[in-house]
Amino acid sequence: MTLTSLLVFAGAFSLALAGTPLARRLAMRAGITDAPSAHKVHTRPTPLLGGLAIYAAAMLALALFGGTTVAQLAGILAGGTVVAMIGMWDDRRPLRPILKLAGQVVCAVALIASGVHVQLVAGPLIGPGLGLVDALLTVVWVVAVTNAMNFMDNMDGVLGGVAAVAAATLVLLANASGQQLVAPLAAAVLGASLGFLVYNFNPATIFMGDGGSLFLGFVLAALGIKLRFPGRSPDVTWMVPVLVLAVPLFDLALVVMSRTRRRVNPFTTGGQDHLSHRLVRRGASPHEAAQSIWLLGCAAGGLAIFVSDARRLEGWLVLAGVAALGLWGIWKLELAATRQAPHSSSDVPMTH
Repeated sequence: MTLTSLLVFAGAFSLALAGTPLARRLAMRAGITDAPSAHKVHTRPTPLLGGLAIYAAAMLALALFGGTTVAQLAGILAGGTVVAMIGMWDDRRPLRPILKLAGQVVCAVALIASGVHVQLVAGPLIGPGLGLVDALLTVVWVVAVTNAMNFMDNMDGVLGGVAAVAAATLVLLANASGQQLVAPLAAAVLGASLGFLVYNFNPATIFMGDGGSLFLGFVLAALGIKLRFPGRSPDVTWMVPVLVLAVPLFDLALVVMSRTRRRVNPFTTGGQDHLSHRLVRRGASPHEAAQSIWLLGCAAGGLAIFVSDARRLEGWLVLAGVAALGLWGIWKLELAATRQAPHSSSDVPMTH
């Protein structure tokens, strides 16, 4: 890490560590809590404003120690602010899913307008240096990752750890390629996630809610786009952010397939069909499930670092191997498991 990144990380961690109890107190007074229900493990209302602490810690650390980074990453920070506000509003008074999706799309479009977009496919231009296909890929990527991180917030400590691992990988990649704009923002996400995780690991005393998960997802998706590798072929480097975020993307694919097979709406129906729940069903404790998912994130990050400097054949072989492993995981956890013992969406009360 550079000195700037270290200062931003330390600041974000300290601010989240100090600010999360304040957010917890505020949430309890304002009644912004996650109420117990039949398919949830907690037995009393739990505060939901952890996302406010994460957002505030990251933003304040960047403002205090990030220097010119804040101005140069204004598009990402503005979009992250809007999705965080949408999420916190949803935590207070649930919004219709279509409104949340529309907000994410608008923020993705605003990100494109600020100059942060995929540069991968040659095609019809809709603006200076911006192709139609690249614009569509940008929107799909941002919305997919934002929702994948939102889905990943399903058990104490899981998302905080996954976000921290992804952010740490991005810090390393950004510093290795000399990108001193991406590194401080990734360091802010890393510090804020770890500071919040102190209070969110099982048994959690506060949840980050949609305000935190949507903010983390949007920012990490944008940083994945912003990350560049000078002198390297985009035929390989596009795989890097996909690998960094492979675990939440796998969980999203697993849940969507599971709920689609059960003929329920994947995006409006909750359930105990996430990777973490399936690990618990196979004998892991909630602690072990969370830590296992963090380790998977570390492995994916390690592969991302390898691919960032790999030749074309090596990169595609790694991607093919990860894709094959993901398909096997979906088959093993969903298709093979349901043949042996079909499960409902509420058979393991482990989500919060």
